[in-house]
Amino acid sequence: MRPARALIDLQALRHNYQLAREVTGAKALAVIKADAYGHGAVPVAQALEAQTDGFAVACIEEALELRAAGIRAPVLLLEGFFEADELPLIIEQDLWCVVHSLWQLEAIEQARLSKPLTVWLKLDSGMHRVGLHPKDYQEAYQRLLASGKVAKIVLMSHFARADELDCVSSNEQVTVFEAARQGLAAEVSLRNSPSVLGWPSVSSDWVRPGIMLYGATPFGEDQAIAARLQPVMTLESKVICVRELPAGEPVGYGARFVTPKPMRIGVVAMGYADGYPRHAPTGTPVLVAGQRSRLLGRVSMDMLCVDLTDLPQAGLGSTVELWGKHILASDVAVAAETIPYQIFCNLRRVPRLYSGA
Repeated sequence: MRPARALIDLQALRHNYQLAREVTGAKALAVIKADAYGHGAVPVAQALEAQTDGFAVACIEEALELRAAGIRAPVLLLEGFFEADELPLIIEQDLWCVVHSLWQLEAIEQARLSKPLTVWLKLDSGMHRVGLHPKDYQEAYQRLLASGKVAKIVLMSHFARADELDCVSSNEQVTVFEAARQGLAAEVSLRNSPSVLGWPSVSSDWVRPGIMLYGATPFGEDQAIAARLQPVMTLESKVICVRELPAGEPVGYGARFVTPKPMRIGVVAMGYADGYPRHAPTGTPVLVAGQRSRLLGRVSMDMLCVDLTDLPQAGLGSTVELWGKHILASDVAVAAETIPYQIFCNLRRVPRLYSGA
């Protein structure tokens, strides 16, 4: 059997969720959209359900997967509904719903609902992706109350640059949000992972930890609370072939690496079809037989090459950690000029094995 696999540490996941609660004192929705950032939405939800205040997903399809698996905790649809005819199903499945556009508000007003909704009313405070314009926010809140079709409203917005700790943009967004919600008696949700970790002054009754749940920092620099996160996923495989090459020999597609001296090269059963970033360059860190080493040459669809020259204890069958407890996903992402969010979400084909349930 091919040795590539992803080991998922559910105890580390629970630690990271509790950290979000500890540092904020707020209720926390665990964000498990995109198959829990590649970690498996259902197993992650099952591991967290006993302690979580709820979950957040992108869309109703993701929520229905959780309900079908027996998850009964609150589930928020972060993109709301895409068609008005989803509303009866949202009610039936007891889901919470973001309202970010006036057409969604109008659809709720016109709908015949068997019971009232829980709505998270989203303001565009400066990201300019989705969210109501500040001039429409107060009226939208009042219209939802007047409709008689809403049981509870939570006021929310989303930061665009909270991962930049020295950027004033987040404070500017808070100012816009506070002005827009003035006089509205409702709970508030502003803080995502970077603001949970790095913006303690931002008030938020609900927080929405995402990438931090999975043990990866959202920052490009060291940060004290992020240093307490525990990596949840370890992506690993084994050396399946060892080559002894003289100086001057190319390795892999395109001859992007040429041996500068006699070298031992290990071929690993892992490639971009598994989700390892194709653009990770020579020098990207790996762990081979417990020792740090480096990637060599281009990543192939199913294989990649690592340097065994200074690792005499490593050879055929040696375990290779591509990212995990020792090789941080954020370091791999930096080397590949991407972000840990993407490399987690790109995971495919590799079986996931769970521990700590």
